[in-house]
Amino acid sequence: MRPKTETAPRGALRLAVLGLAASLVLPLHASTAFALSEIKREEIPAPVMPPKPAADESATPEKSVPMPDPIQTPATTTPQGTEAPAGTEAPSEQPADDQPAEPDATPTEPGGATGPAAPNLDPEGPLPEIVYDLSRLPEPVARMRSLLVEAAKTGDIEKLRPLVGQGEAMPQLSFGDIEGDPIAFIKGLSGDGEGQEILAIMEEVLNAGYVHLGEGTDEDLYVWPYFFGIPLDKLDPRQKVELFKIVTAGDYEDMKQYGAYVFYRLGITPEGRWAFFVAGD
Repeated sequence: MRPKTETAPRGALRLAVLGLAASLVLPLHASTAFALSEIKREEIPAPVMPPKPAADESATPEKSVPMPDPIQTPATTTPQGTEAPAGTEAPSEQPADDQPAEPDATPTEPGGATGPAAPNLDPEGPLPEIVYDLSRLPEPVARMRSLLVEAAKTGDIEKLRPLVGQGEAMPQLSFGDIEGDPIAFIKGLSGDGEGQEILAIMEEVLNAGYVHLGEGTDEDLYVWPYFFGIPLDKLDPRQKVELFKIVTAGDYEDMKQYGAYVFYRLGITPEGRWAFFVAGD
């Protein structure tokens, strides 16, 4: 076995080496810390930042929206076509607080349509006579009315064809132009698609009382129902019941905006020509 006499010298040597290293390291750290603590704060140089480019007021940053000048305003054009000086306000299109607003566009009386079939009531004029007695009709008028009622009762829209006539003799069926077959046009007005609804309306209209309008003029006509010649606010309770046989209460409320009956009406000339069968104003 080897002798253990070298163990002590090796341990002593290791301790000596470690002690020497510690004596060298500690003074170095201590001197470094002391040096940093001795530096005054105001002596630490501030970080150097790159200089900002000079602002160019005439340049607009990329992808930015230029803001309007709060002082200068563009020149405006006056109603006379001349330019107003910059900085003045253009006339406002909105009504001033102390001025009344524009009236509602909803019509208060019938308008737009023209001709004998268009509502044309004179609220200050005398009311026409409401007649139920068919015997007071001139014979040509009574005959055309009877033919129309008979055709309506059949439920066949084609039964109206012989009564329509041709050219200027054709009745007015719309306030606009009609292209094609007039019977097909009447059929197209019917909600059921076959014409029975329109025939039912026609029969109900012709069974109501009538008025004789424009007597002695070029627009001399016998018109059904009589509501066409009477302002709605002049109808009494009994007459309103007769009105509701033809229109609904909702229709009546809508027609009150115009003050006139604007549902289907039918006119016959004293010579017995079917003059019109229209609805609307």
